[in-house]
Amino acid sequence: MRGPEGSILPPPQEHPSLERLTRGMPEFAGIARHRARPLVMGIVNCTPDSFSGDGLGEGHAAAIAQGHAMLEAGADILDIGGESTKPGIEPVSVEEEIARVLPVIRALATSAPVSVDTRNARTMIAALEAGAEIVNDVSGLRHDPDALRVVAQSRCPVVIMHALTTDPRTMQREIHYQDTAMEVARFLEARVETLERLGVPRSRIAVDPGLGFGKRIEDNLTLVARLALLANIGCTILLGASRKTFIGRVTGVAEAGQRVTGSLAVALAGAANGAHILRVHDVAETVRALRMAEALAVGFEDMD
Repeated sequence: MRGPEGSILPPPQEHPSLERLTRGMPEFAGIARHRARPLVMGIVNCTPDSFSGDGLGEGHAAAIAQGHAMLEAGADILDIGGESTKPGIEPVSVEEEIARVLPVIRALATSAPVSVDTRNARTMIAALEAGAEIVNDVSGLRHDPDALRVVAQSRCPVVIMHALTTDPRTMQREIHYQDTAMEVARFLEARVETLERLGVPRSRIAVDPGLGFGKRIEDNLTLVARLALLANIGCTILLGASRKTFIGRVTGVAEAGQRVTGSLAVALAGAANGAHILRVHDVAETVRALRMAEALAVGFEDMD
């Protein structure tokens, strides 16, 4: 390319975010992606106080059975957690959290990729040793100062989520955003850059906008509608909307376990707007809805 008076101009420099948008998205945690629908992550709550009403507490056998049922229904990943992080909840000890999740992880990790839902580095280590492959931290690796080191040294895939604070007891206080989607995207980009400096490539990172964590109804709706903004980061996008309070308020359904239809609506919107993984309670219903959407997009004969 020549400029004024025949001088040779240097080739245009491609912006990193443009390169990320145009390249193919690699597999996350070695899990093959479906052709035209997101992966489904089934939620196994080993807690007595889950907001969604599905907590299984000390019932290891019940949690294991639930996990196998989710796999039969089409789940691609199981997310196992032992500490509720609903607004206002008091934390449990790390020892209690580990006791709740380890038997379940050991039993289910032989059947499917398992993610451990935890903010605590000691739980991450124990879970990875027990067979978990992915760390899913609702605090974005900010709650425990050792969490970044654990993820970097273990070389495991990680899900980092946006939340206004790292403390569930205060996360719904004084919520204010100038531009919700942009602020969440900038936060997640900064966390990804921190992990990159520690040697964790973007291919091993998933980003989650954190619906319900320091968000008002309008913030949650905006994040789903503008989810594609997160594609600029160049990481797998995970969306967790299942049974959340904002769905109940929009649809007028007070009981969390009855919010299936609203949850499906958000899941399909998230899939249409670029989510690669959907974290859900109602696996069978979600998989059926996604398969229908996939058939509409690519035709029945081309479905995977």
